[in-house]
Amino acid sequence: MRIEDKIDEIDKLLDELIEIMPNDFNEYNSDFKTKAACERYFEKIIEAAIDLAFLVIKDRRLQLPEEDKRVFDILSREKLISEDLAIKLKEAKGMRNIIAHKYGKIDDELVFNAITDELIDDMTEFITALRRIKPKDL
Repeated sequence: MRIEDKIDEIDKLLDELIEIMPNDFNEYNSDFKTKAACERYFEKIIEAAIDLAFLVIKDRRLQLPEEDKRVFDILSREKLISEDLAIKLKEAKGMRNIIAHKYGKIDDELVFNAITDELIDDMTEFITALRRIKPKDL
């Protein structure tokens, strides 16, 4: 049940993010609390996606990667997700690291666009792809 539980967690986080997401960048940029909440949801969703990828890798008894971001390469190599999606998810992991660790100055517009234009679609595609496989622990 762990894989399905993690998928449910991501679905719930996405729903919560959608509920608070501002309509445009100006609204996002002018409301510090909303911006902080959106960034935190972004972090949590990406962390959950990495956890989910690890669960699938372990379930299928594949070799574990040395770096977290390589989990998406493994899923792509095994044809569980597309190569394009693997690239997008690795980029999201990089964005998550920038937000979480405050590397340099954060480009708020870039973060807003990642959250509103990419994250939801990419996570939906990721979950849909993983639901198509037949995990052993469901």
